[in-house]
Amino acid sequence: MNEVELSGYSLKGIIKEVLRYKVGIFAIGILIFLILLSIYAVITMPYEKTIYMWNNSQLWLKNPRNAIPIWWSIFIGKKLPTNINLSKYVKEKHISDNPKRIEYIYSFSYNYDEFPPELNIFFKSNYKKDPPVIKIYWEKPNGDKIFLLERSLRGKEDTLYIQNIDKLENVLASYIKEKVGYYPTYPLTVMRGLFVDNSGNLSIYKGNYKLYLDVTFNDQNDTINIEPILYGLVYGIAGTDHLRRPLSIALLWGAPLDISFGVGAALSITILHLIFATISGWYGRRIDFIIQRFTEIFMLLPFLPLVIMISLFYKLTIWKLLLVVILTSLFGTGVKTQRALVLQVKNLPYIEAAKAYGASNMRIVFLYLIPKILPPVIPNLVISIPGFVFLEAILSLFGVLDPTQPTWGRIIEDAFQNGALYKGYFYWVLEPSFMLILTAISFAFLGFAIDKIVNPKLKEM
Repeated sequence: MNEVELSGYSLKGIIKEVLRYKVGIFAIGILIFLILLSIYAVITMPYEKTIYMWNNSQLWLKNPRNAIPIWWSIFIGKKLPTNINLSKYVKEKHISDNPKRIEYIYSFSYNYDEFPPELNIFFKSNYKKDPPVIKIYWEKPNGDKIFLLERSLRGKEDTLYIQNIDKLENVLASYIKEKVGYYPTYPLTVMRGLFVDNSGNLSIYKGNYKLYLDVTFNDQNDTINIEPILYGLVYGIAGTDHLRRPLSIALLWGAPLDISFGVGAALSITILHLIFATISGWYGRRIDFIIQRFTEIFMLLPFLPLVIMISLFYKLTIWKLLLVVILTSLFGTGVKTQRALVLQVKNLPYIEAAKAYGASNMRIVFLYLIPKILPPVIPNLVISIPGFVFLEAILSLFGVLDPTQPTWGRIIEDAFQNGALYKGYFYWVLEPSFMLILTAISFAFLGFAIDKIVNPKLKEM
């Protein structure tokens, strides 16, 4: 069967036929999943709000930094710590009225196989003159109470990053020396010192801990809100990046953004190629000569370097990039291949008959010619979509696109910029890469299934 002789299949018939193939069902199943993911992202996270959240790192200060997904710990075989908001376990103890002094006691259990990376204490206070004075103590499971530090708040909103206070290393090293008789032989950090056992080895002391915050106010009406957070190594279904942002946001919104870009580019370029090919093949002569020369010039231009150069000069957003891709692809190989189909159909008997009974050029083109060449074009349209999705990812990886857009390519670019693979944060690269591959497989399989319908000589996969 010739490619332009489609055994009477209409576009609706082709879609029905796709479902007869296993590869077509598989492709449509993946596409349905991606579409549902896109709808969920659009409904639950409005675009403007998502852009604001993604680009405001202050919103994520209470998330762990570079935390792996919760499911990743299955492959590690260890019980990894999650975030613990100690505010849930607080008890207040009134110590005195003059001066006003309150002790906040946070009791919690720690039974994980790895040390926590951070302990941050967030303060919000309301005072008239002088800020409250905080004394911080740490109690280990064996009952040892260690004085850590004393300090005044630096403002009505303040954050204490316990793991960054260098002098605490000396305090904790002295405590360990007192217990085992010598200073620790392993590299000591503040978080290790807080959770290490008293054996002299680098092992976690599992059990019940207490954090004491003794607050002295300078006025009876002064108040304070304290939120200590013990950070974990795992977070959510997709983990976090170097700015503590949940990667699930970009993975979700990457679906509508990347797929819209891919479908928009492929559909627009295919339609334009079809228009130019039809005009060139149908009218011929000088029009055909001009269009074909333009096509050959565009085919000689290096597409990717040209797009990269334009992106570098104009700092394109994803939607401006879409316009640039369409404009730089106005003429291409699609014009020549589709023109060949037009020339085949143009000489068929039923076209000659239509001319004989006086049908206009527009009627012949739209009712007889285009419907005949459209089905062979559809597989190429579908298969070209992943190429444009990957184009966005490649340009993001080169750092030439708008960094505020939460796309799959942007996740990969951030990962490489921050040494994700070198530091062992494989999830940061694998998750968006998996989504890109899944998208490519779905459209490729769908294109193959359609191609087998319009060209039944293809063997079963």
